Amino acid sequence: MNNAATLMLLTLAAVLEVGGDALARTALHSQAILPVRLGLFAAAALVLFVYGVTVNLPPWDFGRLLGVYVCLFFLVAQIVNFAAFGMRPSPGILAGGALIMAGGLVMTFWRS
Repeated sequence: MNNAATLMLLTLAAVLEVGGDALARTALHSQAILPVRLGLFAAAALVLFVYGVTVNLPPWDFGRLLGVYVCLFFLVAQIVNFAAFGMRPSPGILAGGALIMAGGLVMTFWRS
């Protein structure tokens, strides 16, 4: 699998994981009637299942790609947190995110 395809698949996995988590969060904190909440939980379970298949299907060394994935997860999580929940990242989140990005770069490009 080439680098572009790998990056796209990891990005899709991050979107699915964050999306499933956001659906579960919405179901937990919703004031909607029970059938609606159960539907949200079912949707979250399905999306998280698809995430699990997506991230584990390719025969890659996921530990090697973990740095890239963690960076993508952080970025997607912040976008969804703002878009879906109206929460802007605090300075602490941004500082921690910078460390996550730096760590991802180190894990991706460090050669022994």
